Amino acid sequence: MLKGLGGLGDMAKMMKAAKEMQEKMGALQDDLATITVTGESGAGLVRATATAKGELTGLEIDASIFHPDEKAVVEDLILAAIKDAQGKAAERSQAEMRKLTEAMGLPADMKLPF
Repeated sequence: MLKGLGGLGDMAKMMKAAKEMQEKMGALQDDLATITVTGESGAGLVRATATAKGELTGLEIDASIFHPDEKAVVEDLILAAIKDAQGKAAERSQAEMRKLTEAMGLPADMKLPF
């Protein structure tokens, strides 16, 4: 198509690849919103569920930990479960990004804009 126009053919190819990458990145963002991870603390007494984007979507607390004199312990367990879920969400997001970059032939450790 642009064969004889020197570097313009390469530019068109690069633009097409950039558009394809942008579309795949958009699809990945949508996927990250539907992938869920669960963090827990207190041997599973408190569980927090989040999307791979890090948005907290659920919290489960075993009723056995509700004692008035252990309020601070319960609060600590809740925070620990949320932090665990957020950490797992970040890891999952990075893993999905690595899969996308590798599928596109880019270096696995390439930092993309999100």
